[in-house]
Amino acid sequence: MEKTLTAQISQRGVLTLPKALRDSYKLKPGDVVTVIDLGGAFVISPRRSEVDRLADEIGSALAERGESLESMLAALREEREKYGPKA
Repeated sequence: MEKTLTAQISQRGVLTLPKALRDSYKLKPGDVVTVIDLGGAFVISPRRSEVDRLADEIGSALAERGESLESMLAALREEREKYGPKA
């Protein structure tokens, strides 16, 4: 279903999505949406981006193993140093 709806940005930069859209996509106060800048236009998506979902999965997997992103990056730097100077 393709519709063109309008919304106004408040003085503070707040954009209120029309109720019909919020209801249609089951958006609730506090939900986070993804905004994609297409250069000249933008898209607001009610779905989480695949990158966000994967980042959460990786973070959970690291936490289960007692690791952190910082420790993984440190280990990566150590491995790089073994193989010579930076390219």
